[in-house]
Amino acid sequence: MTPVEKKLLETVDGLAPQIVDFTKRLTAEPSTLGNEASVLKVVESEMAGLGIAFEKVPIDPETLSSHPGFAPVPWSYEDRYNVVGLRPADGEGGRSALFNGHLDVVSAEPLGRWDRDPFDPFEKDGWLYGRGAGDMKAGVAAMSYAVHAVNTAGMGLKAPVTLEMVIEEECTGNGALACQAAGFDADAVLIPEPFGPTILTSQVGVAWFKVVLDGVSSHVLNTGAGVNAIEKCYPLMAALRQLEDELNREKSAEFAQIPHPANLNIGVIRGGDWPSTVPAWAEFECRVGFLPGVRFEALREKVTSCIERAAAEDPWLTKNPPKVEFFGFRSEGHSIDWNQPAFKLLSACQEELSGRPAERFAATCTTDLRSFVHFGRGQATCFGPVAENIHGANERVNLESILHTARAYALFLARWCGIAE
Repeated sequence: MTPVEKKLLETVDGLAPQIVDFTKRLTAEPSTLGNEASVLKVVESEMAGLGIAFEKVPIDPETLSSHPGFAPVPWSYEDRYNVVGLRPADGEGGRSALFNGHLDVVSAEPLGRWDRDPFDPFEKDGWLYGRGAGDMKAGVAAMSYAVHAVNTAGMGLKAPVTLEMVIEEECTGNGALACQAAGFDADAVLIPEPFGPTILTSQVGVAWFKVVLDGVSSHVLNTGAGVNAIEKCYPLMAALRQLEDELNREKSAEFAQIPHPANLNIGVIRGGDWPSTVPAWAEFECRVGFLPGVRFEALREKVTSCIERAAAEDPWLTKNPPKVEFFGFRSEGHSIDWNQPAFKLLSACQEELSGRPAERFAATCTTDLRSFVHFGRGQATCFGPVAENIHGANERVNLESILHTARAYALFLARWCGIAE
């Protein structure tokens, strides 16, 4: 390790209090879908304070509607945007880098499952607790301060660095897609998802859909006069479970050691409006994973056909077929080559910092890598902090792992972009 690199890492360590503080301030903002305004203001203020120029990048459905990666949604994008920080090159001849992190979080409900307020972050035994602390506001802080450390250490870089702070990673990926479509890209893309110091080479595809049913209402004194729409959901759900088994039968080598990579989750159900009235309507929303190599259109056809076949076995549903609506995620999976220069360099940085190289990782979820792998030009992967209970109660991120991520990213920048004398 060169003296300049050692100085850079010492600078990162000196910024540790600010990195943790920024993570806490981000985590304190309940940035669920449609409620990202406050966390975006925190990011804008931080970028300004660090002297990093930034732009606001909107998500325009009209502009993106023809893009194959765009996910149509029923909600609005008014006054909602991404923040992109820009660090220009100080020289020539280097390779550009882009860090991408998402600011949106999932719901913290039910709050009674948490030991403390999920948006009042606190430290305990080397961990930081709070909704979004791990997934993935700690990563946003680490990547931001890795760039700031380069500036603080007085280093120049031979290529530009981009910092993307995006929304809607948890439901569509439209935030990262809007940035990519606006021209923000790089030779290497790193996303600090909380999978630890691993290099992600494969992830499943993910689709969201809703099934809507009609029934017939009646007073419960004669339930036979009605048709219970909620109960009509049962055989459809059972059929989807059979489809889930089918989706897991043909696994690629990357997922061979994972027993069940393509997961179906029936995440939301609604129906009826009165306990003493047979419900005349019902709907349920699902997330389903599908393996790399399967196109979204093929998955959509499988789901639609599955519901149609199950409905054909029920006299009521045959005459009153359920509707299947796809919204949100329509993200295809991928498996990419492990032996890419950016991955090798990142693994070497990890080994120099910790004594062990980065391990390969195959994810049974989706990440914003989808935009960069399918539509970008760079070598893209995830490498980030260690977190537990993401999407669950008492989510937490390991504090030392946040700093480790910042160190690895800073060292990667020095070696990938090249130091400008």
